[in-house]
Amino acid sequence: MRSIVAVLLAAVCFGTTGTAAALLATGSTDDASALSLGAARIVIGGGALALIAFVVARRRGARTASAATGALRRLPSWLIMGIGAAGIVAYQPAFFAGTAANGVAVGTVVALGSAPVITGALDWVVHRRFPGGVWLVATLIATIGVAVLGFADGTAPGGADPLGLLASLGAGASYAVYTLASKELLDRGASPTGAMGALFGTAAVASLPLLLSTDLSWLAHPAGIATALWLGLVTTTLAYVLFARGLAGLRASTVATLTLAEPLTASILSLAVLHEPLSAGATLGLVILAGGIVVLTVGSRPRRPVNV
Repeated sequence: MRSIVAVLLAAVCFGTTGTAAALLATGSTDDASALSLGAARIVIGGGALALIAFVVARRRGARTASAATGALRRLPSWLIMGIGAAGIVAYQPAFFAGTAANGVAVGTVVALGSAPVITGALDWVVHRRFPGGVWLVATLIATIGVAVLGFADGTAPGGADPLGLLASLGAGASYAVYTLASKELLDRGASPTGAMGALFGTAAVASLPLLLSTDLSWLAHPAGIATALWLGLVTTTLAYVLFARGLAGLRASTVATLTLAEPLTASILSLAVLHEPLSAGATLGLVILAGGIVVLTVGSRPRRPVNV
């Protein structure tokens, strides 16, 4: 349960990302591009994660690698790290482009709603193991909730921005890639902070030239600085420390479904903070989505033997 709670708390942190970006647009006279926002988030958050990992590594010894097997086991760790970092870098502009095109609720819902299915499928292919009946039922329920929530305002998929939807789906695929890469590093003996520090530290180095190539005028405003720090330290550093702790004790497919609490959080914040209207259909979608998370949470708990 500690692993499940850690992932859910991480998802709540993730869920504030779109709202923070939307508040920046109202608090600053200069617009921040999706690339600039995403790069700033990773440079700050990834740098902090790498620093935490370095400090922790000096205090603790290496963990013992597990005996897990799969297609990824044939690849060297440095390549796994590079693949995971590429997924992190790609996720950022794709996510922000999706929310900018179709709104915080729809963009987040499509990105994170597609992630569990993609992650489960890739996990199945890579490790040749079915994620389980509980995961399948919970993901199906949650995905239905995501679909109802994402288009409850009467906007059909064909009426939404196609490029925005494609960007959101790209974010979901990128999420699946770096989640599986993180899990592989954990299975090879990396600590939770070590795995996140390695992946996000590498991504931070790769994101720095991208950040410097963008218009940084939005960082000249207090709202811009506050947004960059929130995106970096809360939605990245804190969130991925929690995420890694949960991932160490759960399957990647299970973690991906649990993080559907992110669009749930994003939708609630869009109503409470951004005052975006919440229809009866959207409310139904939230309830269904929450039901899927509850099914997975309860179904993942180990059963205690009954003494007769």
